[in-house]
Amino acid sequence: MSALWIANVHVTDEDAYGRYAKLAGPAIADHGGYFLVRAGAYEQLEGRDRARNVVARFPSLQAAHDCYNSDAYQQALDHARGASERDLVIVEENEHRD
Repeated sequence: MSALWIANVHVTDEDAYGRYAKLAGPAIADHGGYFLVRAGAYEQLEGRDRARNVVARFPSLQAAHDCYNSDAYQQALDHARGASERDLVIVEENEHRD
């Protein structure tokens, strides 16, 4: 089953976070991931309001974990640390039933 990364982000340093985003995209793609949502219009219904909301789909839970722990993604993440307040969760998708 596929898995989703769901991130809610408040960016505190646009330049550093831009470097993260530039490096993170290829690292995610290298693990079969692709973006479904990247900072589009949103409505905060509950919890912390963080203006950047990102959802990426991976082919499996393992691929999502492998991406996060990869050297390439960790190098990207070095730019986001201190440049953002983030929550990130990996969620396995349910099978679609009609």
